[in-house]
Amino acid sequence: MLYRFAHKTGSYGVIIKEEDENQVLVQVEQVIKHPKQGDLHSPTETENVFFHERKALSHFEKRYTTKSHLKSFTEDELPYEQSLQQAITKLELKLKDQDTLHAKKSLENLQQLKKDYAIQYKQNFQ
Repeated sequence: MLYRFAHKTGSYGVIIKEEDENQVLVQVEQVIKHPKQGDLHSPTETENVFFHERKALSHFEKRYTTKSHLKSFTEDELPYEQSLQQAITKLELKLKDQDTLHAKKSLENLQQLKKDYAIQYKQNFQ
């Protein structure tokens, strides 16, 4: 059974691998929302900040969280690579509608990430 799990600025479909009374270990199965690029503390700034390149959590990556951070999963279940492509495309379309330096730098980061993902998952990302 998949659950929705938000981690930093991304969202994922996860399964529970282990649980005890305080925490659960979840495993990433799908990307719902790709993480935003840039500085999390200054989300639209590009000057005088470190502009981070933020990757999505990897397929099968595990994280500890609490049960209260898991939400119901209401998305279509997709293979990881297809869901990653869909999440990237959605973020790119949103950024292309913005005429800002932040959007431009974010799109540059995403182009590099697509190259990295292509190597990691052995498939092209558009």
